[in-house]
Amino acid sequence: MRLASWNVNSVRTRLEQVQTWLDQERPEVLCLQETKVADELFPRAAFAELGYTAAISGQKAYNGVAILSRLPLEDVQIGFEALLPGDADAQALGQQKRVISALVDGVRVLNLYVPNGSALRSDKYGYKLQWLACLRRYLAVQEQQGDPLCMLGDFNIGPDDRDLHDPERLTGGIMASEAERQALRDVIGDRLTDAFRLFEPDSGHWSWWDYRTGAWDRDRGWRIDHIYLCDTLAACATGCRIHKHTRGNVQPSDHAPVVVNLAWPEADPEEELEDEPL
Repeated sequence: MRLASWNVNSVRTRLEQVQTWLDQERPEVLCLQETKVADELFPRAAFAELGYTAAISGQKAYNGVAILSRLPLEDVQIGFEALLPGDADAQALGQQKRVISALVDGVRVLNLYVPNGSALRSDKYGYKLQWLACLRRYLAVQEQQGDPLCMLGDFNIGPDDRDLHDPERLTGGIMASEAERQALRDVIGDRLTDAFRLFEPDSGHWSWWDYRTGAWDRDRGWRIDHIYLCDTLAACATGCRIHKHTRGNVQPSDHAPVVVNLAWPEADPEEELEDEPL
């Protein structure tokens, strides 16, 4: 099974690019962030033509998340409040459409668009830390349900200096502050593993290039789009890569897709033995 994450920065603006990529790559699941469209205007039919069903949570002009799948989408859950119904923060944070999950072939796929935070002295920075703390509580409930978890999306955090093109200048600032990094570490805990780092330990691999300052032309990017796997799924991972070439499209998103390959579902050892010749 192949699962992908892509902040498309407006699904309707980038619709043809996403369709082309899906037609070429054919992942079982594509999670989109920053769809920037109300649910009733989401281009479901365009993806249905390619064999994808959509689960969506959107709003006009801002935010928005969606899961596209060639496999059945079951038990779709929208917002933190789906698992934290009595949590006041979950209710308030749910006004921005940033969280959606579904069961796909027995895997809980959790698609997130983490707030950017804007600047360290901004109210939005405090909102981001509050949001990440709520995510931690949400994941504690999800873990009790027992489903294998693939958590992916735009996290708006470079986890360590390898994930920044200029760590000396950028470390300590927005998306690379110690408070944000610690909040992400708290979310991940001992349960989840960064799929990309299972296969690529080095720096120089980016998923986002700012539209400003000629970042793409100079390859001055950040790795802020991540896929995290529980131990069960990490053991099945066979590869993870960033599809950098999409950032070179005409009128591209400022993000590139990230894709993980899983040898899932795992074969039943007893079934394998039964199939062996006598």
